[in-house]
Amino acid sequence: MALEAAIFKEKFNRKPFLVGHKLADHPLFSLSRLIELARQLPEEHVKYTSGDVSVAQGLYKGPRTGLSLEDTMRQIEDCRSWMVLKFVENDPEYRALLHQLLEEIGAQSEPLYPGMQRRSGFIFVSSPGSTTPFHIDPEFNFLLQVRGSKIFHIWNESDRAVLAEHDLEQNYVQGGGYHLPFQEEFNQRAQVFTLTPNTGLHVPVNAPHWVKVENEVSISFSITFHTPWTEQREAVYGMNGHLRKMKINPAPFGESATSDALKYNAMRALRRAKKLTKKDTD
Repeated sequence: MALEAAIFKEKFNRKPFLVGHKLADHPLFSLSRLIELARQLPEEHVKYTSGDVSVAQGLYKGPRTGLSLEDTMRQIEDCRSWMVLKFVENDPEYRALLHQLLEEIGAQSEPLYPGMQRRSGFIFVSSPGSTTPFHIDPEFNFLLQVRGSKIFHIWNESDRAVLAEHDLEQNYVQGGGYHLPFQEEFNQRAQVFTLTPNTGLHVPVNAPHWVKVENEVSISFSITFHTPWTEQREAVYGMNGHLRKMKINPAPFGESATSDALKYNAMRALRRAKKLTKKDTD
């Protein structure tokens, strides 16, 4: 990957920035190989819906097209669909590529956010004109464009006019299934990037975004990871969501190290208690 050290150090997890790569002709991203991968993955790791959805539709909320997984992939040029293959590291070849790319990123990310863990890869296959609705993701992300082009609209995670604390909390409480609200006027505050083959974009943690595919089939490889920092952030915002249900107005993550540590430990204890309760009832 082409990563400029000065830009990486200045912008990583602060602002989106473009990167370079050489995946455009990689055999792992041919449609025939992706069909093979999709067959191997667990059913819950393959999502596909109509790509004719609004920005405000909500992720994975679009209607099904009636096509099978394989027919969707084979007819992707014309079937107006959007598809994601999740956790592709379950396949050894994709895992090797994912780890190779993340090792290159880790050489620069470790001094800033140490402890790379939970490495995961997601492949997006989209018909021309498809829309990926407005949403946020909880991990460090580099979206690498392999085929076709797409227009990427992205906002600063700290822009509370676009991403309210309550919405951020609920996205963690509901495990990413939360329908993040969108208003057209948000677009006036967005940064817009055009991604073409062999370019990629760093997406900071929880940076709101939506994507529009241009006039060709699009294939993208999203390489992601967590660190102890994202683990703590997830726990704190999850706890904040529970506290808000109790009519408590909690401090946001990062405002108080002491408060964050208490919430993190409380959330870990709560999760352990839930696991023990589940074991007792099994």
